[in-house]
Amino acid sequence: MSSTKKKPFSMNLRDVENFFKYRRMPYPKRSAEFIALIAVSCTLFLFLHTKSLNSRLHEMEIKLQPSELSAIGLSASNAIQSGSDSKSDLKGVHGTYQYLKSTGQIRRYSPDELNNTKRAEMDLIFFNRVPKVGSQKLMALMKNLGKVNGYSVGRDPANSVETILLTEDEQQDLAEEVADIEEPAAYSKHVAFVNFTHFDVPRPIYINLVRDPVERIISWFYYIRAPWYFVERKMINDKLPLPKPAWLRKDFESCIKNGDKECQFSQNVVKEGVGDHRRQTLFFCGQDKSICLPFNSAKAMQIAKRTVEKEYAVVGSWEETNITLAVLEKYIPKFFRRASVVYYQAEQSLNKINKNMYKPPVSEEVKNILRKNLTNEIEFYQFCMQRLYRQYEAIRLN
Repeated sequence: MSSTKKKPFSMNLRDVENFFKYRRMPYPKRSAEFIALIAVSCTLFLFLHTKSLNSRLHEMEIKLQPSELSAIGLSASNAIQSGSDSKSDLKGVHGTYQYLKSTGQIRRYSPDELNNTKRAEMDLIFFNRVPKVGSQKLMALMKNLGKVNGYSVGRDPANSVETILLTEDEQQDLAEEVADIEEPAAYSKHVAFVNFTHFDVPRPIYINLVRDPVERIISWFYYIRAPWYFVERKMINDKLPLPKPAWLRKDFESCIKNGDKECQFSQNVVKEGVGDHRRQTLFFCGQDKSICLPFNSAKAMQIAKRTVEKEYAVVGSWEETNITLAVLEKYIPKFFRRASVVYYQAEQSLNKINKNMYKPPVSEEVKNILRKNLTNEIEFYQFCMQRLYRQYEAIRLN
């Protein structure tokens, strides 16, 4: 009896199981294919997108990584020029660097030894910017960083002619004007070095940029011939005369080869045309006209070197963008925190600032002619670059 009672019960369970089993209706064949296609498409999209992100991330990492070789003045161009096999030459340069480092022939500085920011008596950057070194790009970067790091950025009013050398009274007025700015702040002006402490004004954080003197002179030559240059000057001073067409059409190569008066770089000459910014050392030598104004002066160069070593927190160069940004971040962190990130976020727009599309290429032959008359200017530039490399190497090793 008990077995017969259990049979209908088991049948009922099977019926229930079959009911739920066959209740799930299968999808039509086309719908299943459509869903499979969507799944494959999503997978492919995610794969490509991830690959793209990885490529961009790798590219950014390369951009943000300063060159170890350039940090000691060993560049790829130097390596390539030294022999025919560029790959083996680059290997040799790297090996030489590693050997010098391991044997202690490269002196290791601590960041503190090379840090003049600690000597500042104001929470204020004074950027006495050199013309045609990319100073407007650094000003734009500082404006962006001011929003991130919480400081104001100002500059002197635009003038039709820049006054680089000031009287004693003008220097004092400038120092006091800058000292009155609410801190923290950054202020920039085209002016030769002004020693604030000489006027009993607190010392600011001095910064500047330099550029290869040859490239800088060529850049200035074509910059003052660019159409928008005159528009800007006319807007400031309507009485300025327009230049002659022959002067506008002049090219740098002919100017040098023909011995044009504009392109004669005679040694120790004091006077040239108005606004001729051929002296990079002047912006670091200071305000003494008798010492700092003679062109390519050895004495002016030595004073400029001493001023950089003693007074400037950082003298960078856009020719070494990554190293400059890294050094600014480390040595002046309050103002340049996240400088590399902010720079590369706005790289395209920053590189368009003040860019002259009217500058043609200049041959190495002409550049070499010019270099012979710029020996002390070039030595000062190389000194600044070596100091920048030392500062970078110090923070990298520490």
